[in-house]
Amino acid sequence: MADYFSPTVIQQPIPIADMTPLERLVLSLIFDAEPDGEAVYFHTALGPSDAIRLSIDELRAAFDASAAIDSSASAYIAERMVASTDDTEIEIDFSGTSWEFLFQDIVRRSSTLRYVTAVTSFTCSKMRPDGFGGMAVLITVDAILGKSTNDILEDFLAEMDGDAAEQRLAPVG
Repeated sequence: MADYFSPTVIQQPIPIADMTPLERLVLSLIFDAEPDGEAVYFHTALGPSDAIRLSIDELRAAFDASAAIDSSASAYIAERMVASTDDTEIEIDFSGTSWEFLFQDIVRRSSTLRYVTAVTSFTCSKMRPDGFGGMAVLITVDAILGKSTNDILEDFLAEMDGDAAEQRLAPVG
């Protein structure tokens, strides 16, 4: 059986002052987080986590400390906390949303970040044609844009086909 991985780096260190306590907590569980001065560098060797598990008390403290600031994280977490029946731990499934929206909220509020970029490598433990490639994501206030290496190859092929069509239509002589 092949194992698939998607190592990902968020290229800009994210200023701590630009994140709510809840965003910082959640992103630190979706990614590995390393302090970088007054910022945090987010990355993961295996791929961003779709599910996180943590103490309900830790989550409530971060949620309460973030209540005054509107964010996608707060809205998403609030729904999951209401549905939780466990008084000690909570598992939150993030497959219904995306971490990109969390970074977009941070960019919206930031006075220093115009955008955040993420670069992902697709790797596989076996040499399979579908197990390799990558993607890049640009997150701005207004948009989340991404292209995979397959998208880039399709663009190249379309460009090549367009060039060939132009050459066929060009007048001779």
